[in-house]
Amino acid sequence: MKRYSEYRYHLAALFTVCVWGATFVSTKALIAAGLTPEEIFFIRFVMAYLGMIPFAPRRLLADSLRDEGRMLAAGISGGSLYFLLENVALEYAPASNVSLIVCTAPVWTALALGLTDRSERMTRRQAGGAALAAAGMALVVLNGRFILHLSPKGDLLALAAALMWMVYSLVIKRLGNRYSAAFIARKVFFYGILTILPVFLLRLFDVSAAQLAQPVVWGNLLFLGIVASGICYALWNVAMLRLGAVRATNYIYINPLVTMLTAALCIGERITLAAMAGAAMILYGMWRAERTGKRS
Repeated sequence: MKRYSEYRYHLAALFTVCVWGATFVSTKALIAAGLTPEEIFFIRFVMAYLGMIPFAPRRLLADSLRDEGRMLAAGISGGSLYFLLENVALEYAPASNVSLIVCTAPVWTALALGLTDRSERMTRRQAGGAALAAAGMALVVLNGRFILHLSPKGDLLALAAALMWMVYSLVIKRLGNRYSAAFIARKVFFYGILTILPVFLLRLFDVSAAQLAQPVVWGNLLFLGIVASGICYALWNVAMLRLGAVRATNYIYINPLVTMLTAALCIGERITLAAMAGAAMILYGMWRAERTGKRS
């Protein structure tokens, strides 16, 4: 029975990464409409915070100062600093480099948890399935272009973003047993908003009413704020708690696959045979890692 009861959490993780994979196209559309990455992040997190209040309306603070500090760390590592590092990396390195490096987050998460929590250590077969999925992810990201142009500054920033998501996973694992997913998500949004504000001292927030009135702008902001942030952060926190951080984070390998399909459908980007082979490797690797994990 336990095996079948877990499916809902697998579906939650799968739905979340599918939505997050589509956010690339939404963000690209908003940047084309004149919004900066910091403005997009700020608006989507404000919308998500307001949308989460009805689900966690009464509690204001965590039980202890230490836990409140962990909420702050989650807001930085999974919010403001993660998005800032990722977006700045794109200014110095090709998108393929950044996508490939950021999607190594499951590897770092598995290594960190393997050192700190015996229950989260992967079996050899699980590791093999995850490695196959990672190789497939690389094929999808490269999409037939097998030349990576090294850009140390941009690549290091992308690696820092991946490590930030690892930190977020570790922090949420510590908080998940004592607080509701809605409360944790609300606190993450609050501290994400708070810690992005200093960026606007360097580049002022300058979104006009005319921009917000455009259907392409408010439509994509609603998608990013309510669905990709508000709903998906809460679902992701639940999935990590129920499945374990390593098993849940492995779903991130699917992210580039969804981005590829969404970009092909919405903005006409080309899908190569190499990318299709990578997609098959991702799906088989994920299936193998999960299936073998249940026998171990």
